[in-house]
Amino acid sequence: MTRKPRIPPSPLPQRRGVDPMRVKLPVDGAWETVRDHLVERLKAGPGVIDGMLRDGLIVGADGVPVAPDDPYVPSTFVWFHRDLPDEVPVPYGIDVVYRDEHIVVADKPHFLATTPRGSHVVETALARLRRELGIPALGAAHRLDRLTAGLVLFTVRPEERGAYQTLFGERRVHKQYEAVAAHDPAVELPRTVRSHIVKERGIIAAYEVQGADPNSESRIELAERTGALARYRLTPHTGRTHQLRVHMNTLGLPILGDPVYPRVMGPVPPDDFRRPLQLLSRVLEFRDPVTGADHRFVSARELGAWTSYDTWENGSAGGQ
Repeated sequence: MTRKPRIPPSPLPQRRGVDPMRVKLPVDGAWETVRDHLVERLKAGPGVIDGMLRDGLIVGADGVPVAPDDPYVPSTFVWFHRDLPDEVPVPYGIDVVYRDEHIVVADKPHFLATTPRGSHVVETALARLRRELGIPALGAAHRLDRLTAGLVLFTVRPEERGAYQTLFGERRVHKQYEAVAAHDPAVELPRTVRSHIVKERGIIAAYEVQGADPNSESRIELAERTGALARYRLTPHTGRTHQLRVHMNTLGLPILGDPVYPRVMGPVPPDDFRRPLQLLSRVLEFRDPVTGADHRFVSARELGAWTSYDTWENGSAGGQ
């Protein structure tokens, strides 16, 4: 078995809980200098890379700044800090449900991304927890959609992260969600929904391919109803992107506050935290792959449209 080459530790510290960018120089290439490769690869705009090199902001594994004329060496690494975007703070806290020397289980609010991605970098659960808990090595074992609230598992030790990620990859984590949507007595529940879901990069909405072999499965149950609304218990047996949202929409029961299903809504201002998606990761249950302990965690959050529909509908802070 051929082992992957060891990645050197970053010579740069985190900034506000965000790791520096790491670039590996490819084995194949005709670049004469590191500068030439970075200009072509990063497409950062005229003069940006030259300015960073001049200011000593790009460093090698030894922490020494890369010079503009340093020769290109295949399979080596360079690091630099990206410019952190101006982000509107998500005005809700993230609660720690459990913490030991191996894992942290957090109960995240709506609108907070799990990990840095796109325009959400500092305002993410991972960056916040790294800062608040003082654990720079904290990593996410899985992701929860930015618009979905509830339980997320993080790992404390990088060398153990793979073991926890494998739990999710092998479907050895029992996950249970709650959602609020319209009540339709014509929809027979409980029901198991299976379909073939495709999520293409760069396209907001996932879609189902009729007649294709199923790659997703969700158990949908009616937990409670009041008037025209109902609270549903959702148990995913697979983990496709937007799976529960797609399956609820397929049943004609789109989740309240969903800006994508049944139709993609227009963009909203970054400071618009009204009417959050009424989907909550309520339960995480698994056997710890490191300690052997059996864990069961339950979110303490409530879905605002269920506890007070008018508050949620009017976009008040209590509608979380």
